[in-house]
Amino acid sequence: MEASRDISGLIDIMAALRNPETGCPWDIVQTFETIKPYTIEEAYEVADAIERKDNDDICDELGDLLLQVVFHARIAEEAGAFSFGDVVHAISRKMIRRHPHVFAVSDAKTEDAVTLQWDRIKAEEKRERAERRAKSGITEDFKDGFLGSVQRTFPALTEALKLQERAAKVGFDWSAPEPILDKIEEEIGELRAALASGDKAKVSDELGDLIFAVVNIGRHVKTDPEQALRGTNTKFRRRFHHIETTLEADGETLEDASLERMEEIWQAAKAIERQLAGVKTA
Repeated sequence: MEASRDISGLIDIMAALRNPETGCPWDIVQTFETIKPYTIEEAYEVADAIERKDNDDICDELGDLLLQVVFHARIAEEAGAFSFGDVVHAISRKMIRRHPHVFAVSDAKTEDAVTLQWDRIKAEEKRERAERRAKSGITEDFKDGFLGSVQRTFPALTEALKLQERAAKVGFDWSAPEPILDKIEEEIGELRAALASGDKAKVSDELGDLIFAVVNIGRHVKTDPEQALRGTNTKFRRRFHHIETTLEADGETLEDASLERMEEIWQAAKAIERQLAGVKTA
């Protein structure tokens, strides 16, 4: 078997890997549940490649993510549930339906109008899905009500953002970013009190409230908190690497260096960044 640009080649590879008699022992025993973590991991690796602006890695990681889709579809096909073709048909049908302004006739001509149209069509799809599930004897869980469309399987930071966006659609939202800063300061005070009490459960609760409020300010100033945090993570990596390489050049190690010494190098790294930023803007 040789590599191909045709998706059918990849589907055939997965079928061979899953062959009960001649396939790969690891691939054969996998299930939806066991490969789910890898699917999530691959999505994050795509995001990381995009963040690094590495086109070769973006291509490679998109391939890894596509493999996950093919893997899930193969497991489903073996169970008689659906196939890769059904997955393609379902998303194609959905995209055509949700874009009548492109593929049919619609009055939606602006970005806001298109967004409202999208939400209306999604609501219709949700009702139709509930009806199909009811006819099939599958009970639908509506206990989360209006927020039920926000998946609990999202990473917590993403879930918080989507919950806030969903609630804002019915007016449950701050009118400006400034009051959210007051809320953040309030949550910091409550976290201080929780820390003083020594109650670990309370500390966890108040820390969650603080992070939720910080996500809210990011949404209001149109800064994706996930991307903002990724930027900070990259900055932390860069500065800590500077500590590591500086210590190594001086014949020292991370394990033996004092906190004061590491902080001194950290501040030096910040000064270098400010200097470089000044050169770029000059």
